[in-house]
Amino acid sequence: MAKSRNLWILIILMTIGGLAGSALGQILSPAFPFLANFVDVGLQPGVLNLLFLTVTFGFTLAIGPLTLLGFLLGYLVYRRL
Repeated sequence: MAKSRNLWILIILMTIGGLAGSALGQILSPAFPFLANFVDVGLQPGVLNLLFLTVTFGFTLAIGPLTLLGFLLGYLVYRRL
């Protein structure tokens, strides 16, 4: 049980770090254009149609320099806990 809770804490901290890094990158990109370089990583949407149920699968991550820094800081905070 403690291991799964630790995994959730790691996921939450890295998500917060990534969101903060992305927001900071968007704010600072007019002054520093290299911060606007984002790479899209993910799976394109795929649709499963069962006639009575339609399910769409897929996700995309837009990763920039400060997003990576936010992920790293989230991980480092997790290690300090």
